Amino acid sequence: MTDPDAKLQLARQFIEAIPHSRALGMRLDALGEGAAEISMPYDLRLVGDPRTGVIHGGAVSALMDTCCGAAVMSHPGSAAGTATIDLRIDYMRAATPGQRIVARAEVYHITRTVAFLRATAHDDDTARPVATATGAFTVERPKGGQV
Repeated sequence: MTDPDAKLQLARQFIEAIPHSRALGMRLDALGEGAAEISMPYDLRLVGDPRTGVIHGGAVSALMDTCCGAAVMSHPGSAAGTATIDLRIDYMRAATPGQRIVARAEVYHITRTVAFLRATAHDDDTARPVATATGAFTVERPKGGQV
């Protein structure tokens, strides 16, 4: 599947099919060849520390993981699906309460069976990431092996 509109539709379906993505209010904002941007609104139900109002790191982790998956699925060398093999997330700072969190992921290397990604998440302060990540994801090819 190389049609950009078809890939965008597939990525949207991928995100909408995941119950936690719907529950977290994730929105696909951009999709390119091996890159994706997904955002999540601030929601009091996702606060990890009521004293500070900061979103729980698990919600940020789910956002980054989902964004990486969408980036893999949008890559020209991957078409059928993906699953997380490994995802390392470094939390740099707390997200600012009340602000939308945006994750951006990009495939920087892909083999026949594995895609390697880098990702960042930020709030309105785009110069200071909330978190960064590196990951490895499966590359699932359609039956017949051709992309």
